[in-house]
Amino acid sequence: MVQVTLEVGPLRAFLDGRWAGIREEVRAQIRASELLRPTTGLSVEDYRARVLEQTRMISETRSARLFFPREYGGESDMGGALAAFETIALVDLSLLVKIGVQYGLFGGVIRRLGTERHHQRYLRAAMTMELPGCFAMTETGHGSDVQSIRTTATYDPSREAFVIHTPDDDARKDYIGNVARDGRMAAVFAQLITGGEGRGVHVFLVPIRDERGRPCPGVRIEDCGLKGGLNGVDNGRLWFDQVRAPRDALLDRFGTVARDGAYSSPIANETRRFFTMLGTLVSGRVSVAGAGLSASKLAMTIAVRYGLTRRQFRAAGSGQEVIILDYLQHQRRLLPALAMTYALHFAQEALVESLHRAADGDSADESEQRQLETLAAGLKAVSTWHTTQTIQTCREACGGAGYLSVNRLTELKADTDVFTTFEGDNTVLLQLVAKGLLTNFRDEFGSMDTVGMVRYVADQVVGAVLERTAARSLAQWIADLMPGSEEEANLLDRRYHLYLVAWREKHVLEAAARRLQKLMANGGDPFTAFNVVQDHLLLAARAHVDRVVLEHFTAAIDRCAEPVTKALLDQVCDLFVLSLLERERAWFLEHGQLSAARAKAIITNVNRLCRELRPHARLLVDAFGIPEELLPPLVREAEAARVGR
Repeated sequence: MVQVTLEVGPLRAFLDGRWAGIREEVRAQIRASELLRPTTGLSVEDYRARVLEQTRMISETRSARLFFPREYGGESDMGGALAAFETIALVDLSLLVKIGVQYGLFGGVIRRLGTERHHQRYLRAAMTMELPGCFAMTETGHGSDVQSIRTTATYDPSREAFVIHTPDDDARKDYIGNVARDGRMAAVFAQLITGGEGRGVHVFLVPIRDERGRPCPGVRIEDCGLKGGLNGVDNGRLWFDQVRAPRDALLDRFGTVARDGAYSSPIANETRRFFTMLGTLVSGRVSVAGAGLSASKLAMTIAVRYGLTRRQFRAAGSGQEVIILDYLQHQRRLLPALAMTYALHFAQEALVESLHRAADGDSADESEQRQLETLAAGLKAVSTWHTTQTIQTCREACGGAGYLSVNRLTELKADTDVFTTFEGDNTVLLQLVAKGLLTNFRDEFGSMDTVGMVRYVADQVVGAVLERTAARSLAQWIADLMPGSEEEANLLDRRYHLYLVAWREKHVLEAAARRLQKLMANGGDPFTAFNVVQDHLLLAARAHVDRVVLEHFTAAIDRCAEPVTKALLDQVCDLFVLSLLERERAWFLEHGQLSAARAKAIITNVNRLCRELRPHARLLVDAFGIPEELLPPLVREAEAARVGR
């Protein structure tokens, strides 16, 4: 138990991490600028205009330059860019999404899928907002299944141009940020056709508006209208009616078309080429996970600080009403969620470090790239689900005051709701994680559809799962972790925590593989087999993410050099993992890894940790470093009233 006086400085510095200077630079800009303040009550048009003005302001700062290569005026600092974006997200998530579309998606696809001529022509203009852009991938009929989109790009060798076409309304580009009002060029995902043969999905840079803001010939634009949140972003729809784009409009890093229409690619397999292209855009998922965590931190700060000022009901023999955070149930509402926010922060930090290492490495290790893609998919899903649940909890914890728009919680709830489905539907992303866990042979899987993948699992991979996958590689590590029998293990022993979550991951993954094998051995249809086991695969993916998050939290504590801060983080980690075990105790009981007595002891220890961490709740949220200028009246007025009493 932490018993000494704590200061927020060391903990904030530790949380800010490698890019602390950039985070503080953005905080200083927020404090200095009235433009970077939350607003309510604007019309949709005024809100969009304000967000565009904010975006142009950001384009003049270092935050924009961080994402882009040095040779085009940037700083080539992917980790720094993500740290800046996470901090900007505290201002307004519409602003975060707007700059994410401009820099992360539009600029990012040019950088990662284009070649030098595209970089020279467009990157600086994208960075400075001279060329507002869009990322036109999703269609009305296809969101998650990008490989099946139906917009076409047919090469015409007589004109040395591609003909971009929307065959019907189901193939229109939909929900595209920056389209309805501001975008002038779109990165259009389309099925490439050369010589009458389909070559799969590629990306083309297509002008959609002229310099006066009028739609280009053959381009039809429609506003998506009022949304459930993020109304500062101008989402829209696009149709292309035989629109011609020059041959160099193709972003051709992974596939090029010669003047005569001959197609060539360094990756022969079409499906593998497609997934390689998408893999280069992993930063979008990392950004969404980080933005969701920023929203969680803001919501937690509001709810905890309100909970430290709001009083209700008098205790017997007391003349004062009780501070609501002194009630155990209020602690249980907020503090386990705060502990998980901390855990996800350190997992996100590790993910950003991995992305930063890979960002400029065109010849990056293939295995490391796959691990990065798997972790990004898993953390994006778990982090944004956590965001959705946490903001709702914080809203309820603030009562009616939390329902006022000016107090930001309803805005956060509305704006983050879509985070669970954009940049990848969370359920689909967890299936990608499970796919990565089933085998080390991702190359074979990457070139197969679902039917082929399941047949391969049934024929070859089950043995590999037991011998060579993450599950098998955990086996000796798990044995080394177990500190004796369950009765001998200390409930607060970190090795015991790691053992339990690793054992769960291994057990669930092996069981899922065996179910697939059994279904196929009994003559089952491959698609049906995969569908029947889908729930098991999703559980395996979630168990994997839980284990990885705990590992990263543990590693962060191990590298913390300041003893008092380290002791506090150790307690927060205890609360995180015991809350996880409490949530999953039925599973552990069913599988013989917890006794009934130990399951009850977990509940007792969660209660104890909530009580012990309650005196440090303010420090734990202050360490997030959210500028006071961004906190709502709910916090400021309640604290002023308390001081005045």
